[in-house]
Parts: sequence; C-alpha cells; structure tokens
Amino acid sequence: MRAEIETAVEEIENSLELLRQRMGWETAKHRLEEFNARVEDPTLWDDPAKAQKLMRDRQALVDAIETHDTIKQDLSDNIELIELGEMEDDAEVVGEAESAIKALQQKAAAKELEALLDGEADGNDTFLEINAGAGGTESCDWANMLARMYVRWAEKRGYTVELQSESPGEEAGIKSAAYKISGHNAYGWLKSESGVHRLVRISPFDSAAKRHTSFCSVWVYPVVDDNIEIEVNPSDVRVDTFRSSGAGGQHVNKTDSAVRMTHIPTGIVVTSSEKSQHQNREIAMKALKSRLYQMELDKRNEAIAEAHEAKGDAGWGNQIRSYVLQPYQMVKDLRTSVETSDTKGVLDGDLDQFMAATLAMNVSGKSRAEAQGED
Repeated sequence: MRAEIETAVEEIENSLELLRQRMGWETAKHRLEEFNARVEDPTLWDDPAKAQKLMRDRQALVDAIETHDTIKQDLSDNIELIELGEMEDDAEVVGEAESAIKALQQKAAAKELEALLDGEADGNDTFLEINAGAGGTESCDWANMLARMYVRWAEKRGYTVELQSESPGEEAGIKSAAYKISGHNAYGWLKSESGVHRLVRISPFDSAAKRHTSFCSVWVYPVVDDNIEIEVNPSDVRVDTFRSSGAGGQHVNKTDSAVRMTHIPTGIVVTSSEKSQHQNREIAMKALKSRLYQMELDKRNEAIAEAHEAKGDAGWGNQIRSYVLQPYQMVKDLRTSVETSDTKGVLDGDLDQFMAATLAMNVSGKSRAEAQGED
C-alpha cells in the first residue's frame, strides 16, 4: 500500500476513534436499547415535548452509530480490495479502492468535525435574523440574496425552514427577515454565521454601472428547548400589534395581527407576522426567550461572546466575510482566511467549508486575531 494511502487510512482510523469517544462507544448500544424500550411505552406521548426530545436524542444516537459502522466497514472493504488488487497485479482495482479511501477520508474528517458540535445548545434548532445595513436599496437587495443563500444551505441539509417575519425594502429586496431553521445541529452549524457580511459588485440599480459595497448583519441564536426554563416577567414586556405589510394578494393580512414584542430591561425586540395574532404572540414569546437564553450563553461561553462582539454595526470594519463579485470573483472569510472563487456556489448555499473552518478554529482555541495573524 502506498504511503499516501497508509496516511489516509491512519487519519480515518483516528476519526473513528474520536467518533467513538464522542458518542460514548462503550455504552452506546445499551443506551440505544433503553431508548427503544422507552419509545415502545404507550404513555410516552402523554408529554409531547418530552417525547419529541427523546425521539431526537434517539435518532442522533442511531445516526452516530450508523455513521461510525458505515465508515469502518467501507474502510475495511477497500483495504481488502487494495490487498487483493496488489496480489493479482490489478492496477484498476487498486486505483478504484484508493480513490474510495480518499473520498472516505474526507467524509470521516467531516463527521469528526460534526462530532465536535457538543456545546450546550449546538444540537438545537435555530433562529436566524438578517438585517440590511449601510447601502440603502443595495443592502436590501443583498439581504434578500443572503436570505436565499441560507435557505438553500438549509434545504440542502434537509432542514425545515419557516419564515417568521419579513420587512420588504422600499424599492427592492428586504430590510429584514427572521427564520426558524429546524434540524439536528442547526444552531451548531449556523452560529458561526453571526456577524457582518460585505458584498462588492456592479450595482444592477446604478445606470452608470458603478461598483458598490453593501453590508448586512446576520444574527443566529438557538431555539430554547421546552425543558429549559426561561422566566420572563410580564411587566417587563411591551406588546404592540400592527398590520403586516406585504406584496399584496391573498397573503396580505386584513387585520392588525402582526405582533412586536419588546423586552424593556434588555431592549430586545422580536416580531412575528403570521395570520393569527394568538399564534404570533406564542412565536414572539418563544423567540424572546431564545434571545434571553442566548444572552446567558454568551456570558458563559467566551467563544460565542467574541463572535457577537465582533459583529458590531453593519458597516465598514466589522465584517466577518467578504463576497466580491467585481472586479474579480472571491468569497473570503476574514476570521479563518478560507476563500473560494466559486461565488455562485456560495450564494447557492455551499457554505460548509466556511462553517467547518470556523468550528475547527473555535475548537482549537484560536482567537480571531490569532487566526488573522497567520495570513
């Protein structure tokens, strides 16, 4: 076996060892048996919230075991193919098996990285807010492009995306939008996207075809699990109702059903503009509790706190990532220096390389300044 392939095999085995450590391999099968027994309990769904959490935890364990076993079996099969091909002097068989091992090396590395998503709220669903910053119509259009990018990223992962609220721009795009994105590790992956995103391009709104720079801020915070108690004093909350605006047609609300909820002590404002005012109050309260929970996480988690402090205002000097479409094609993350010329792919939702690099940086303990200093 060639040295390059031996190295790849060693790295895959190291990834498998980390996966075993993260899931608690010695007790994993026993815990799965316990989950299965509890799932068969006819009284399980008497408490829907508790049942849903149990089902999520069970599925996460099932996925972890299956991932480990599949990678281990694929590695064993391809090592055997290489040995067989070398014995029979069949270069084609050896080549195919080596290619499979290289692909498996990348898969194992990705799963190893995903296993590091073990923060207090990493496995939760998430809220994602996008707000247009400096740049007027340009930034509103950029906000719309970012919304599309994140929706596509989420859909590629099989996540569920629900629009919570949206404020249209005066001429184009959106001033702001809020989404709930549901799926395993949704918050863990998306939390690295909090910050200011900068776009440079030839403006489609400028008749002189000049280059413009636009900014938008993105804020990500976890959906609070039902088993996490967040107390909100009703006297600390101001609730305003208003008529939800839209593009017209059947989706326009005919009554003042939209809700804006303001937490007076912190100044946190959340909105929801579904058709039912009662539903909006529930959605807004859940979003408010999530925001308050995020503030508590920030106090206890320095890495997350630094990310939010770096967010700043949506303008010059505070961006975490630049998307340059003119005069050249480049997307670069300013924290990790990861970059790509495939701007179309990124804007279509290919964000994993940026998220993975930021996660790896946080796990390694490097600060943003240290990462930038290695350029």
